[in-house]
Amino acid sequence: MSAESERVERLVTMGERLIAAIEADLAALKAGKPQQMRTVDPEIQRLSALFSREAQGFSPDAADKVATPLRKRFFDTTSRFRDVLALHARLLARVRSASEGMIRAIAEEVDRQAAPSRPYSRMPVTRPAQAMIYNSVI
Repeated sequence: MSAESERVERLVTMGERLIAAIEADLAALKAGKPQQMRTVDPEIQRLSALFSREAQGFSPDAADKVATPLRKRFFDTTSRFRDVLALHARLLARVRSASEGMIRAIAEEVDRQAAPSRPYSRMPVTRPAQAMIYNSVI
């Protein structure tokens, strides 16, 4: 087996393991159980760093030098990896947005309840909750 074939095989194997971990994260997030996410596992983080190093030094023409079945497997894995990462990013953005919305709503309610009640005066100028929001960013 050539050096290019070994490298492509390593990238495919690591990519498949990362895809499985990200798919497990997606399932955990959809089930509402973020504590079961696998990508926070130190082993998966090391694998991710190793994959990143391997992929940085990989040139696209190296894939052309390997056998056709391995090249097809490499391109299929790469395509699936991109799709899963895009879905993961979208789901995390939704979770983040929902979390920030809840924190903002709680902060506004705390401010509303802490504001003095003056029934016959102008409405007080509302300010964001200083304890929870800094610079209007959560």
